[in-house]
Amino acid sequence: MSTSKVKDLAEVHHLISDMFKWPESEEEWQPYRLSEEQVNHFHEEGYVSGIRLLNDEQITILRKELEELVNPEHPAHHLFYEFHGNESEDPDSVLFHSLGHWRIAPGFHDVLFNPAFVMAAYQLLGEKPVRFWHDQLFCKPARHGGVVAWHQDYSYWTRTVAMQHLTCWTGLDDATVENGCLHYIPKSHKWGLLDAPSLAGDMNGLMRYLNAEQKEQFKKPVAIELKRGEATFHHPLMVHGSYGNRSDVSRRAFVLNVFADGTLSNTDDELLQGVPIIPKGKKMEGRFFPLLFKP
Repeated sequence: MSTSKVKDLAEVHHLISDMFKWPESEEEWQPYRLSEEQVNHFHEEGYVSGIRLLNDEQITILRKELEELVNPEHPAHHLFYEFHGNESEDPDSVLFHSLGHWRIAPGFHDVLFNPAFVMAAYQLLGEKPVRFWHDQLFCKPARHGGVVAWHQDYSYWTRTVAMQHLTCWTGLDDATVENGCLHYIPKSHKWGLLDAPSLAGDMNGLMRYLNAEQKEQFKKPVAIELKRGEATFHHPLMVHGSYGNRSDVSRRAFVLNVFADGTLSNTDDELLQGVPIIPKGKKMEGRFFPLLFKP
């Protein structure tokens, strides 16, 4: 297939497959709502995890799409914002990382409009309309999967303001300590904005930016072990990272990053590779930043 015949799914801002059913009434939305305890945990600790977003059939569809997407010869490869066959600084460790696959594969397009995802995001953003920022794939192969260094997501996103962002990490495999699950530093979202280390470099590169009290809290990370299809949501200033995969099973996951509607561009430079510039001070909206949920 030539690139001229490839359809850019960024042109479509609604479900295009039958993976999910969009609720038609307030009653149909109710099963997707987080509890008050879950929302409170997010605000107090900086995260809430164990949220079921996908069933086995949906996971199978996404795994198949992922197998095709990792091929650099994919006919829609030019639609990726970023594509790193291995972003690790260690050639003996592998971290596949990409952005932009929502524009290519129907399943990864439709996870943006998963009712369970958008309702949780709406609640955690203070019940503000939810707008899409960008997606990511993180894949660690068995036995030699690389690390994702300790970091805060917003330290890479200051090109957008105000800080009213949210990250959702969903596993396509069971995530365990052995295969490199996420780890959080509880309450670190209250530390303020820190400098950004290299994402796939020194695991502990962030440490040089911390004060003594923060370093003490760093001694108590929480491992976020999840069953495939479960998600964890975290605050944009939450300090998190994941260790390498030395197990005999892969650790595949996708990430959805969103912000509250009304967020502005904070730069006159390109926000994402190939995306038309949104001048500084102008609202983040349009084809590449669709509104996902407004009740």
